[in-house]
Amino acid sequence: MDVPITIIGAGLGGLALARVLHVNGIPSTVYEAEASSTSRMQGGLLDIHEYNGQLALKAAGLYDEFLSLIIEGADAKRVADKDGRILVDWPGMGGRPEVDRGDLRQILLDSLPDETVRWGHKLKEVHSLDAAQHRLTFTNGASVTTSLLVGADGAWSKVRPLLTDIQPVYSGTSFIETVLHNADVRHKAAAEVVGNGTLMAVAPGKGILAHRHADGALQAYIALNKPKDWLSSVDFTDTKLALSTIAAQFEGWAPALTALICDSETKPIVRPIYAFPVGHRWDHKPGVTLVGDAAHLMSPFAGEGANLALFDGAELGRFISSSPKVYDSALIAYERDLVVRTEPFAAESEHNLGLFFDNRAPNSLVEFFTQIVAAASGNA
Repeated sequence: MDVPITIIGAGLGGLALARVLHVNGIPSTVYEAEASSTSRMQGGLLDIHEYNGQLALKAAGLYDEFLSLIIEGADAKRVADKDGRILVDWPGMGGRPEVDRGDLRQILLDSLPDETVRWGHKLKEVHSLDAAQHRLTFTNGASVTTSLLVGADGAWSKVRPLLTDIQPVYSGTSFIETVLHNADVRHKAAAEVVGNGTLMAVAPGKGILAHRHADGALQAYIALNKPKDWLSSVDFTDTKLALSTIAAQFEGWAPALTALICDSETKPIVRPIYAFPVGHRWDHKPGVTLVGDAAHLMSPFAGEGANLALFDGAELGRFISSSPKVYDSALIAYERDLVVRTEPFAAESEHNLGLFFDNRAPNSLVEFFTQIVAAASGNA
């Protein structure tokens, strides 16, 4: 089967691309490995920025739907020390409203024709053909040929090797994700220290980061600067033992904070933080390109990953729509701009990751947010 525009991955970037193409009357097909839109949790809250993520949603004609998803007050930020003392308590950043990732993805899915996303299609291999075409084979036995292939398939993209040999590099930091449900009733001390938005309790080499969902759940990311072999030594199939092992790294911390580890009502999920070297790029090749983490994987410490993915998809859709029959010129223009706009954020992300858990934490983070608050209030 010949599919003119093929997108691998139904995350935010791939769906934003498909939506902008659809708005401009250009069909595309999105192939997604997951069995359905509800087959797994889609992650936590996202702050969507005025200068990229929100622009993408406007280009997609979904800005009003986005506004309906905003969780009021969820952009509040707190910094605490290991004793649970609140060192920074900021009611909000302005211009960065928080929404649930799953809800945002759903409005993108709902905006596309039913046949656009093909679920249960995990990419197995890709072969380059003549005339900038590519042949894709999926693990379910399906195969397609496409004139334009877009890898929106994340950190471990199977499309990226067509363009570059670069591989994600472990940052030295890992998250262990936990969840406490109905926290105001069941976990009052933890709920009080987290507050209405995001809490960052940090110390050298470790931290407890958490945010509040609209339904009252607290989602936490327990951060540890540990080598990968240390993490692999923890038996995460035994939830009680794993949580106990992680909690031991926070001995002496306030019970309200360690409750975010010990009282988890879900199995802990390990999320090692990977990134590409700052400034990486690839040589253009006809008929294929990348968006989102597949193109510019970075740590979450600049808060830009989802925003850049949305903007990548919208921008690529705009370039294709302006020259729908000349894919190559659209890809060249898109890739040129991609490098310019993403490199500063990658550098910021790398810097902030070190700052959060450096030898001066939490003081270094207090200084960081004090500067942001001053700039936001015009006192910088």
